[in-house]
Amino acid sequence: MNTLIINEIFYSIQGESLMSGMPTIFIRLTGCPLRCEYCDTTYAFNEGSKKKFDEIITEIEKYDCKNITITGGEPLSQKNTILLMNDLHQLSYNISIETSNAISIKNLNDKTIIILDIKTPGSKEESKNIIDNYKYLKSDDQIKFVICDLDDYIWAKDYIFKYNLHKICTILFSPSYGKMDIKLLAESMLKDNIPARLQTQLHKVIWSDERGR
Repeated sequence: MNTLIINEIFYSIQGESLMSGMPTIFIRLTGCPLRCEYCDTTYAFNEGSKKKFDEIITEIEKYDCKNITITGGEPLSQKNTILLMNDLHQLSYNISIETSNAISIKNLNDKTIIILDIKTPGSKEESKNIIDNYKYLKSDDQIKFVICDLDDYIWAKDYIFKYNLHKICTILFSPSYGKMDIKLLAESMLKDNIPARLQTQLHKVIWSDERGR
């Protein structure tokens, strides 16, 4: 019987990505090989319990919702994550995954919407980026850069054009919560005519750092 170590399953409003504002079921998996400077889910590094796939499905079926986001931690650090997503696709759920750029996305189901978080220098995990990972992205996927300061902004801008990422899918610039001033980021994007979309963490606007939101 296939299992995963689950940190939490909860129902909330999607706070990021092109699905921002949509009611969504979140499946947060335990474990992450990264230690990003701004991480707001450090509790997911180790906390969690082993659940069978049928237990996970029974729990999500409590909610009248077909949107599911797989998150972490780093959800792909557990090998059975892809198997669970494939099972959920078979049940007609709309699946997205929030994943770092530190593990290959090559084997993900084409139906899965990928939000690929490319690590900037401000994360202190830039060296973990898999450079060629973007080659497996589809037009309906998304690339996210968490911007900690103007140096990160310049780095991300250069990275986009170096690999022509804006020609692949939507680019998201997300100001690091409590670090990067969103007005300054917006004005910089306008000045440089960046082919990217500014996003906030809507769930934090609503609930601050409340867990399970």
